[in-house]
Amino acid sequence: MGEPVALPAREFPGFQRVVVLDPGHNGGNAANPDIINSPVPDGRGNTKACNTTGTSGNDGYTEHEFTWDVASRVRELLSARGIRVEMTRDSDTGVGPCVDQRAAFANGTGAAAIVSIHADGATGANARGFHVAHSSPPLNDAQGEPSARLAATLRDTLVNSGFTPSTYIGDNGLNPRADLAGLNFAERPAALVECGNMRHPEDAAILESPDGRAGLAVAIAAAITAYLG
Repeated sequence: MGEPVALPAREFPGFQRVVVLDPGHNGGNAANPDIINSPVPDGRGNTKACNTTGTSGNDGYTEHEFTWDVASRVRELLSARGIRVEMTRDSDTGVGPCVDQRAAFANGTGAAAIVSIHADGATGANARGFHVAHSSPPLNDAQGEPSARLAATLRDTLVNSGFTPSTYIGDNGLNPRADLAGLNFAERPAALVECGNMRHPEDAAILESPDGRAGLAVAIAAAITAYLG
């Protein structure tokens, strides 16, 4: 399927509200291990894999399918509110882009907010719930208060929408991290939502349900809208 395609960065000088959605992984990643396992900078002086296949539910429902579906729903909701939405990948059949390429694209739009959408694959009978990450310690001003506020707004809106904060990682639904390249390279406010644990039956019932994904999309779109003010 060839090299991962890095979407060209675009600037919108006359448009004040641009949001970048980053649906995790991609449908062609599993068939191209040499590409997605290639090392790229991680934003803190080390390297990590270009991308990964992502996880899946116990029945085989994949994370890349989930993230594409939810991100597409969020895009539709935000677009209806007059917000310009850009996506870091344009289908669920490609390879990559690498995590550093996704960040470069998002930065190039001058986005008011960057939100990555994922789902987790943790083991453990009681490991369930969502959590929201932002880059910590911050490497620039955008990764400081603006990103922390974006993450907290996402967390609060998801909780108020009836979703359960993580029982196994982070603190009350927030999980600041230094190891996520997309967040480390962010020059605009950025956060990553792990929407739930695909291996937990209660979470899987939400993540694999069209109604559950619609509910997550509504909450994420509402949080982004609230953050933009």
